[in-house]
Amino acid sequence: MSRIGLKPIEVPSGVEIKIDGNTIRVKGPKGELVQKIAEGMKLVREDATLTVERLNDEKYYRSLHGLTRSLIANMIEGVTKGFSKALDISGVGYRAAKQGNKLVLTVGYSHPVEFEQLPGIEFEVPTPNKIVVKGIDKQQVGQIAATIRSVREPEPYKGKGIKYENEVIRRKAGKAGKVGK
Repeated sequence: MSRIGLKPIEVPSGVEIKIDGNTIRVKGPKGELVQKIAEGMKLVREDATLTVERLNDEKYYRSLHGLTRSLIANMIEGVTKGFSKALDISGVGYRAAKQGNKLVLTVGYSHPVEFEQLPGIEFEVPTPNKIVVKGIDKQQVGQIAATIRSVREPEPYKGKGIKYENEVIRRKAGKAGKVGK
């Protein structure tokens, strides 16, 4: 029994939802998202709520019930509020800059690493050691933030690298000094 799948989704005012077979379009003040939902999932709209129902209680449909509900709830939240991921850069000489619609990272390589700004994604660099990735698609924001982090993952000895804002890096002790002769 999916507890998440049974919860109704609140549809705020200003959000349009169109259901065409197994495709759902959500349009709001920040943009529009389209998602194809699995066969066997049925969407029921009543006034300002949306409910996801499954075809039957087979394991396959039970596993998709909560997922479908979460995807639709994230779409609605994305077109109303949007999503963001913050990244911190630490290390001597490590920095980020925004040049036009590109994010340029200087993180210890012989060349700067550049990221193009994709449609629906926005980069902000409030300080040279902080990056904020914003967008309406939760999955896309998370994927781009993970790709930026993978350029120079934080290392456990000095903590240098790119990490998520709230990520805790487990530090290791360095080499022990020579004790005797």
